[in-house]
Amino acid sequence: MPQIFHRSTNTISRLSIFGAVFLLLGLLWLIAAINRSSYVTDQDVAREQPVPFSHEHHVAGLGIDCRYCHTSVETSAFAGIPSTSICMNCHSQIWSASDVLRPVRDSFQNGTPIRWTRIHNLPDFTYFNHAIHVQKGVGCYTCHGPVDRMPLMRQEHSLQMEWCLGCHRQPEQFLRPREEVFNMSWQPAGEQITLGRKLMKEYNIKSAAVLTSCSTCHR
Repeated sequence: MPQIFHRSTNTISRLSIFGAVFLLLGLLWLIAAINRSSYVTDQDVAREQPVPFSHEHHVAGLGIDCRYCHTSVETSAFAGIPSTSICMNCHSQIWSASDVLRPVRDSFQNGTPIRWTRIHNLPDFTYFNHAIHVQKGVGCYTCHGPVDRMPLMRQEHSLQMEWCLGCHRQPEQFLRPREEVFNMSWQPAGEQITLGRKLMKEYNIKSAAVLTSCSTCHR
């Protein structure tokens, strides 16, 4: 029986199969890369705000404690966005006629809140409690990065599940004394792991099995 297909057909078939496999792997890699990119996560993206509030100026320059503005961070799941009355505690006396602060003055006079653009926006199916993390010795810096060096607030980390699990699997790498939670420049005096393990016992932090359980963050 004469040969129907040319001998090169076998080679072409093998190349096609291997090519399809590499193409599929390449597409999977591309999807994973896009999913981790700032296009999806908003990581390192500074958002325009109604008022160009500078954490760098207020935290590093003036030494204002996080809790002065974020009043509920120690007691509530939500850290709290400061009301304009808090802003006006200072700005009724300082820069009281600045055009940049006009939205703040108008908000205070009219009783209408400023519509800030949210930076750290977790999905609705994710439960996060600021108070729990503060009480367990997780510093603001750990999640929010060097806020004291941000002229405009940005999201320091991806906030994706794998990033959260990195801490929940090994919390000893990130814990600090409660009194240092709001200190942006804090550094451990000795080995972080040694300190972290000590604080895990002192603050009664659950095991990695509990911290990585689905119901811990998805309720």
